[in-house]
Amino acid sequence: MVLFQISEPGETQLQRQHHLAVGIDLGTTNSLVATVRDGHAETLVNAHGDYHCPSVVRYFADAPPVVGQEAKDAAYQDPLNTIASAKRLLGRGVADIETTANRLPYEFSSSDCGMPYIKTVAGNISPVAVSAEILKKLMEQAEADLGGELDGAVITVPAYFDDAQRQATKDAARLAGLKVLRLLNEPTAAAVAYGLDSGSEGIHVVYDFGGGTFDVSILRFSRGVFEVMATAGDSSLGGDDVDRLLAEWLLAEAGLTGEIEHRHLRRIIGEANRAKEALTTAASVQLSIETQTGEVWQGVLTRADFEALIDPLIMRTLRPCRRALRDAGLTTDDIQDVVMVGGSTRIPRVRECVAEFFGREPMVDIDPDKVVAVGAAIQADILVGNKPGDEMLLLDVIPLSLGIETMGGLVEKLVPRNTTIPVVRAQEFTTFKDGQTAMSIHVLQGERELVADSRSLARFELRGIPPMNAGAARIRVTFQVDADGLLSVSARELTSGVESSIEIKPSYGLTDSEVEKMLADSLLYAAEDVKKRRLHEQLVDSARLIEAVEAALKMDADGMLTNKECVTIKAALTTLKDKIQSEDIALIKAAHDKLERVTSDFAARRMNVHINEALSGKLLDQIID
Repeated sequence: MVLFQISEPGETQLQRQHHLAVGIDLGTTNSLVATVRDGHAETLVNAHGDYHCPSVVRYFADAPPVVGQEAKDAAYQDPLNTIASAKRLLGRGVADIETTANRLPYEFSSSDCGMPYIKTVAGNISPVAVSAEILKKLMEQAEADLGGELDGAVITVPAYFDDAQRQATKDAARLAGLKVLRLLNEPTAAAVAYGLDSGSEGIHVVYDFGGGTFDVSILRFSRGVFEVMATAGDSSLGGDDVDRLLAEWLLAEAGLTGEIEHRHLRRIIGEANRAKEALTTAASVQLSIETQTGEVWQGVLTRADFEALIDPLIMRTLRPCRRALRDAGLTTDDIQDVVMVGGSTRIPRVRECVAEFFGREPMVDIDPDKVVAVGAAIQADILVGNKPGDEMLLLDVIPLSLGIETMGGLVEKLVPRNTTIPVVRAQEFTTFKDGQTAMSIHVLQGERELVADSRSLARFELRGIPPMNAGAARIRVTFQVDADGLLSVSARELTSGVESSIEIKPSYGLTDSEVEKMLADSLLYAAEDVKKRRLHEQLVDSARLIEAVEAALKMDADGMLTNKECVTIKAALTTLKDKIQSEDIALIKAAHDKLERVTSDFAARRMNVHINEALSGKLLDQIID
């Protein structure tokens, strides 16, 4: 059916409103904002004529914070109050700081929610608040350029950001006053920017090596749909690590050991960054650092020595590449092209290793710093309604499996890793004991079979379950992961309709080593985990059988069993209890099966008696009704 716009005579239809939307690349080192104007995506420049906004915020005791280049320039003079690389702390816990923020020149404090706070003259500042200041700066820049308030923004995040890190990013946007249209994975945004959606159907790899994070994603484009087949990475590996590794080398070469004063450490990291950038084009670079005693150390670093120094970091990026290919069921021969994203991909050695690994020269046509923001802007333009006819669909995936705890300390996975999002998955569970009126739902993340080897995300309770026999209740647990990768879980008892739910908002996320360990352990301990799971399932089944037999003996043994039958059943019951202690699955199963055999006649008699009692005195019509 066709709908017509009806106007009064003499009136003209209003031109469709153009909504103001931007894409924001909230980066570790630099952040950018882009928009689509006159059909073309472009990064917006600031008052200094630069499209980069350094992701640095300086705090004052009696004045508003400053953001960007001005803050970066003050880092050497005021290191404790000038915060950089806050993205690496998003979604992290205090306990993670030792590994993820090693050698960062800040002082940290803990909080009740588990989030690390940075001590400044303006008070204790969270990484979320630092990120909010950067986003606010970009928002103000965009509104001044576009001449109006923004209708929405797409903010990019590393594909390997977990739920806590994504939620922290959204919280920062809310603090900044931004309406978030969507959180978009950075590799997917890069693929959009490269125009892989316009005729390049096939399988593409996006290798994203930024200032603080590394991601690799394998995408398949077909008929207007971007599907992320697999993703892997390291949310604490980036150009910052190259700088710190080079800074450690400088400290060793200059003979500087022990505690380094914050201001001095900031200068050395800055010199390391300068050397890294210079070696992108030069064969060697002159180095000069002032020691804490005032002496000046000078030296030379060649590109060959620099490459030898950082090779272990580059090799760390190739491990996730192998894992992503394995998860997608592909080889390098299946890849059509490789897109390079992130400032760290400017390093010649990085491009050389990637080309060697995938067997083809990577695509470097677009400025690797701009590509993510441009892709986000294109997606924002679609989501805000400026291109209603656009049929491009982006399908991302979750990086780690999600599930709940079941009896015996087992994990039942409802959403396997690399499942396309948004997704809704539901599964029915039941009660373990007679008369059970409540159930605890424990939400978990990870690849292992046991709760002890998984990461706890949240717990909540479903109360008000009608008292029934064990196994009679039907509880449907539903996992919903939205397009931003954020999780909500609900539980509903189907006969009564009672329901409970929770939005998963953990106070901090996984460290890179924890993610890597989860995936590595899932492969290393696969056979052992299956064996443990079978044992735990057998223990649960046997415990349920013991409880049912003991209840039946207590209720009906006197009238339905002979002494000999009663002795036989009790002996089998004792044997099963003893075998459970052995944790030998074969012995437990044999004892379990024997108890089932010797109680089968008893169970049949009880059923007949109770059915007769239920039907006694009733007419046929009443039974049928």
